[in-house]
Amino acid sequence: MPQAGPAHPEVESFYHGDTGTWTHVVHDGSTAAIIDPVLDYDGASARTSTSSAQALLAFARERSLKVAWILETHAHADHLSAAGWLHDTLGAPVAIGRGIVAVQAHFKRVFGLGDDFAADGSQFDRLLDDGDELPVGALALRVLATPGHTRDSLTYVIGDAAFIGDTLFAPDVGTARCDFPGGDAALLYASIRRIFALPESTRLFLCHDYPPVPRAPLHATTIAAESAGNIQVGGGVTEAAFVAKRRARDVTLPVPQLLLPALQVNIRGGRLPPADKDGHRYLRLPLNRLGADA
Repeated sequence: MPQAGPAHPEVESFYHGDTGTWTHVVHDGSTAAIIDPVLDYDGASARTSTSSAQALLAFARERSLKVAWILETHAHADHLSAAGWLHDTLGAPVAIGRGIVAVQAHFKRVFGLGDDFAADGSQFDRLLDDGDELPVGALALRVLATPGHTRDSLTYVIGDAAFIGDTLFAPDVGTARCDFPGGDAALLYASIRRIFALPESTRLFLCHDYPPVPRAPLHATTIAAESAGNIQVGGGVTEAAFVAKRRARDVTLPVPQLLLPALQVNIRGGRLPPADKDGHRYLRLPLNRLGADA
């Protein structure tokens, strides 16, 4: 196996079974970036906890890693982010794609948020653009804009590792849906082709896996496996065929179970809404809005 280093960074992956989410810690042996951390949330009781995020801290401390960045591949609709808690605990900056501003503006309207919510990306420490580079110790991280699932979707490329968010799933699952605000199947197709243009040796780290029985959850795949065998976009499928198939499937998909709580937290950089006058925090439920406006 190649040794960890600038060309082959070490990656530790953590699976959140309740939401099918993979969080990745990429590092050079001394400095790390945490990608797509999860805040535990019980929908029935509306209680949050940081158990999953604490496991990330325990790993970093065990390896004596300094966390340089907390990175979001996009504003997730299927899990709550622990980026805010990790920022407060570690002091590491939180970054996301600049497209978050448009996502914030849309959901500010959906949730009826007041003037105290700024839809300008200021809840994050850095807004990233295509081609940006971030230092992670000896590693150089390059940002690829890969919209289509959402406007703010990014892929992070570090050596032979690419962290692709929801753009692609495992080959036997397919690709991200494109029916969220700002989603576009043709854009997603172009983004996937951009990922496929990376060197064939590139490891693709997934943000989610929803494995068919009896397969175990898969944390990573390869460009070769995806380009040849992805059930929706592999085998040289044309843009027109992919777009038609993707749109036909999207109209059959249910709203993600955690979309309403997740987006209220995730557009705030992984922070809960501010406390009300009584000292408690509340989430809002926009009645009869999803499907018509969202």
